[in-house]
Parts: sequence; C-alpha cells; structure tokens
Amino acid sequence: MERPKIRHVAIGVPAGQREQLADYYKKVFRMEETGRSPNGGIYLSDGYLCLALINNRSQAPGINHFGFQVGSIGEIEEAAQTKAQDNVHGAEAEKIVRDPEGNLIDISVQGWPT
Repeated sequence: MERPKIRHVAIGVPAGQREQLADYYKKVFRMEETGRSPNGGIYLSDGYLCLALINNRSQAPGINHFGFQVGSIGEIEEAAQTKAQDNVHGAEAEKIVRDPEGNLIDISVQGWPT
C-alpha cells in the first residue's frame, strides 16, 4: 500500500473571526488563499498542505478534522477494518472514517486543491 499523506487540516473558527485568522496565516506563514466555500469557509495552502478555516456550530472552535490523500479507499477500509462513510459535508473528500478515539478523518484519492 502506498503511504497515505496528510494533505489538509480543518480548524473550526467562529464566522466573525475567519477573515482575521486567514489574514494571520497569510501574513505570518505566507499561505495563499485557494478558495472559499458558499458557507464562508476559507481555504489556504502553502503549496503542499491545505488549511481549511470552517464554521461548525455544533462543535467548539479548534481542530475539526484532518485529511489524508490515499492510493485506495479500499486499502484504508481494509487496514482500519471499517467501512468508510460517504462524505455528505460537501467538501472535497470522497469518504470519511473515524479513528478509535472518534476523530474525523477525510480520505481522498484525488486530494485537495492547492
């Protein structure tokens, strides 16, 4: 199996603070904005890793999930001994799994826009 690679991290940020936080990452870490979602998410990239600043009202601010680019969804399901769920959140990932602690992990063969 090809080694999966972390390609994005999503941080939950209240709507009124997203622009300010995006400006921070652009200024301090020279990240570039790669897009915005219809619900106000701001997507940044350093050319390798994507950072999504999202709003999930049902969750406290902080890390919401992270995503791996994988060679095969089936190989991940087999290794994790689970069935990946369809991504119904409207993001780029094709499927979602949870680790043993319940952390949400996006998995995608295609990857994310950078």
